[in-house]
Amino acid sequence: MAGSSLVLTDDSGLSRIDRTLYKLEGILALLSGLAVFSLMLLAVVSVSGRNGFNAPLPGYVDWIEQAMPLIAFMGISFTQRDGGHIRMDMLVGALKGRALYLVELITTLAMLALMVLMVWGSWAHFDRSFDWYAPMWSTDSSMDIALPIWPAKLLAPVAFFVLCLRLVLQIYAYIRAFIRNDTTPIAVPLVADAATQAAMEADQLAEREEKDPN
Repeated sequence: MAGSSLVLTDDSGLSRIDRTLYKLEGILALLSGLAVFSLMLLAVVSVSGRNGFNAPLPGYVDWIEQAMPLIAFMGISFTQRDGGHIRMDMLVGALKGRALYLVELITTLAMLALMVLMVWGSWAHFDRSFDWYAPMWSTDSSMDIALPIWPAKLLAPVAFFVLCLRLVLQIYAYIRAFIRNDTTPIAVPLVADAATQAAMEADQLAEREEKDPN
């Protein structure tokens, strides 16, 4: 269940790498959010132009196509780090210790294998669209205003590659936790029980009240 996990940190090298990668993931997630906001503005401009001046925004659908990879892919590694993707928390939450780390390791390895194939396939898809010697380096373009499509196609392998980095880091963390039988593994999302989840939500509300008493 999204929002029911937490990631522990410490002063180790693994945790420092985790936090550094998390900053990059946060930037990509921010870009995804800005893309959503930009599409909202474009929608307002297009609808206002159509209704007020009988002149909708040219290439509105083309810009949506360009922004979709930003919205769909750029936040997936950020969400993976925080354990926000759909998970079998009822099953995983019942496991403890090495059994938990082993199950998480196996599923993360499966995810990494899939994402490596996705990087390979999406990069090949981008490569077919990109040509140094073509106008705007593009062999294909959008239907309406002829925007080059290769920038949108490039975003998919970039986002998937960052996710692969996150998965490799988590695999190492799970192996480390399995060998050491850690009770508090770092750099991996841990399933929080109901009491911990309630305490985390209460802390977030308290922080918001401190920043904005009104």
